[in-house]
Amino acid sequence: MRAIDRSLPRDGATRMIGKTEETMRRILMAALAALASVSIGAGVAQAQTKPSVTRLANGEPKTAIYIGNSFFYYNNGLPGHVGFMQKAANPAEKNAYRTTMVTISGSGADWHDVASYFRPNAIGKYSFDENNNVVFNKLDRLFEVAVMMDCSQCPIHPQLKDVFVEYMKKGADTARANRAEPILFMSWAYKDQRAVTAALAEQYTLAGNANNALVIPAGLAFAKSIAKKPDLELYQPDKRHPSMAGTYLAAATVYAALARKSPVGNAYTAGLDPALAQYLQTIAWETVKEYYGDLGS
Repeated sequence: MRAIDRSLPRDGATRMIGKTEETMRRILMAALAALASVSIGAGVAQAQTKPSVTRLANGEPKTAIYIGNSFFYYNNGLPGHVGFMQKAANPAEKNAYRTTMVTISGSGADWHDVASYFRPNAIGKYSFDENNNVVFNKLDRLFEVAVMMDCSQCPIHPQLKDVFVEYMKKGADTARANRAEPILFMSWAYKDQRAVTAALAEQYTLAGNANNALVIPAGLAFAKSIAKKPDLELYQPDKRHPSMAGTYLAAATVYAALARKSPVGNAYTAGLDPALAQYLQTIAWETVKEYYGDLGS
């Protein structure tokens, strides 16, 4: 099925009853320009506001649900790559790791009925082990964390930014009601709209602080890599979805944020050249340290 993204059209225009297309284009571009000026230091976008949450309450989680859209499910699913990195780093407990992905193509946070994902005897009831055997999970709780994202430009879109705020809170509250710690996944800007990276980072950071939730700075990792190696392609030809390198970079950033450990040297490379994988691991770790504050080597 072709992925449909509800986000801002590429020409920056949006239609609204009672407004001309040109008027709305000017309003939208002015709003994006103001947001994009948040903070760009040393050529790399950053959030102006500092995150108030820099670690998970209970340490690295072994079970997680990822709630989002096609940015998650491209390249056989970002959550799976995170899980492989976790297992490679901790092979003695590899059977304890479990990730579930719930995605809707082109969706925003308001498309998801998060409460339904925590209903008993449904999602997470059973898994498949490495030998493809069905394993019925004995669950104290469904998931330790819930990683949530919105559509790629919803947090800064004039008609959707209030929806972003509302549904990040609803999602966080629902996760906590089901004993899962909420986490927000900061998505990346489109390849041809990279100027809004800082604005996206700022809005995700504000939402994380408002909900006492950890934010994973994947969008900032994209920006850092592009600044260092602009010829490394992190996008599909559509300029929106991630290439395999983009997905791996995002997964390494998630791993670093959840584990508070460097992914550099992790044996799982997702089939990428080892040197490229190590470069992406390094970018992920540098981004996480800069965003949260120095976490050590």
